[in-house]
Amino acid sequence: MKWAITQALAFAAGVKAHGYLSQPMSRTGLNAQSGADTCPECTILEPVTAWPDLESAQVGRSGPCGYNARVSVDYNQPGPRWGSAPVITYKGGDVADVQWCVDANGDHGGMFSYRICQDQALVDKFLTPGYLPTEAEKQAAEDCFEKGTLPCTDVTGQTCGYNADCTQGQACWRNDWFTCKGFDDTKCRGVDNAPLNSCYTSIAGGYTVSSRIKIPNYVSDHTLLSFKWNSFQTPQIYLTCADIKITGASGSTPPTTTSKVSSAAPSATSATKSSSAASSSTSAAAGCATPVATVAVTFNSKTTTVVGQTVKVAGSIAQLGSWNTANAPALSASKYTSSNPLWTTTLNVPAGTSFEYKFIKVESNGAVTYESGANRVYTVPKSCASTATLEAAWK
Repeated sequence: MKWAITQALAFAAGVKAHGYLSQPMSRTGLNAQSGADTCPECTILEPVTAWPDLESAQVGRSGPCGYNARVSVDYNQPGPRWGSAPVITYKGGDVADVQWCVDANGDHGGMFSYRICQDQALVDKFLTPGYLPTEAEKQAAEDCFEKGTLPCTDVTGQTCGYNADCTQGQACWRNDWFTCKGFDDTKCRGVDNAPLNSCYTSIAGGYTVSSRIKIPNYVSDHTLLSFKWNSFQTPQIYLTCADIKITGASGSTPPTTTSKVSSAAPSATSATKSSSAASSSTSAAAGCATPVATVAVTFNSKTTTVVGQTVKVAGSIAQLGSWNTANAPALSASKYTSSNPLWTTTLNVPAGTSFEYKFIKVESNGAVTYESGANRVYTVPKSCASTATLEAAWK
């Protein structure tokens, strides 16, 4: 009995902290959306030297995409719900919004980074179905990702400070990585000051931590964005990755996704309107002096339902519940007819925001059904248009 109590206490201490890449949605997050990963924030490399040297730890089987020992899943190889295709498309030179999710019971402080490895032959080993990279290949990829760190300082106007728990002369005294500004159980949460459950974690609810990165001028139909968080308080590093596409700087391809995920997770189709396809506006673009800060985005979904069912839209941003279906906004059936089963809602979203989303049906007993296919993806236009409309049909 004494042994069991000791082990339980050790486990409780070990699950205090946690976080994972949530925008763009990581492989870990996609698997959690399907219900298969019961703790997406538990993809941990430990025990390692995480501080003050941020790059000394060998990644071992964790690799740049992470290994979750809680559910015995290696995210360094494509799986049934992740890795088959990019979840979002960027243009080289874009400044992109990125975000990770920290558990409310586990803010360990520290520093974090976003990385892109431009050795496509090496990255391809992590994109090949059925192939599990060796530990040597994982370390080689990690070395490449470290060289491909996307500095905080690349984004004009972004605050890039030195961590309060690091002193000049230590290896952590650098401002190319992003910092949680110190450790006292609130520093990472304080980056966004986001409400509880602004993102999903399974332990105590999550908080978002947002940053901006500059996408390199590198073209790839399918590559990886790796997220790495070195915690200050504990000897733990968190590694997750997202499948992305990067087009040439002169391209005009809007963010899209063809990622194959389970029907229990969200997805994008041709019904999704890109930012260039949003046509309705209350102000003409011509002659507008200042682009609008917020756009009223209308979500229209033709979804046949029965009495007792509600349609909601769940997604990767706070306005859509951050994939927490309990917080996802409900659509109205006020215009619903048997010949035109329209559900609709309008939400105010900051211009330029990129997000993933999916429509869900909610039964009267609370049971949730996601539409099938890959996550829908949209970027709110930065223009003079103050409204935009997304048309969709249930899949």
